[in-house]
Amino acid sequence: MPLAYIDDYQFGKIVINGEVIKKDVIILPSRIISDWWREEGHVLHISDLQEVLIAQPQVLIIGQGAHSRMRITTEVVNALRAARIEMISLDTGNACEEYNYRSKFSDVAAALHLTC
Repeated sequence: MPLAYIDDYQFGKIVINGEVIKKDVIILPSRIISDWWREEGHVLHISDLQEVLIAQPQVLIIGQGAHSRMRITTEVVNALRAARIEMISLDTGNACEEYNYRSKFSDVAAALHLTC
């Protein structure tokens, strides 16, 4: 059974296991980081994902925001590939659905930007 289930997502707010979170979040197989802060607001750098690299999930689902405005750098793509972590990037609404689906049968993490 997965650690987390995403009950709901709306712009700027996510509900995980019944808890309302209003900050960007990383869901790891073993814990939830509910105050995820990135180096640069709408750009995802590999330094933003150090906890994910340590956890080594099979899959990382990236929620790029409600309108997919968070850009993923080439360094992220290359580092995840080198670590053999499959990356899936979607708008955050679809990323939440994908996380709930995949977490039933695979070791999955999610990095979710809740606004733009």
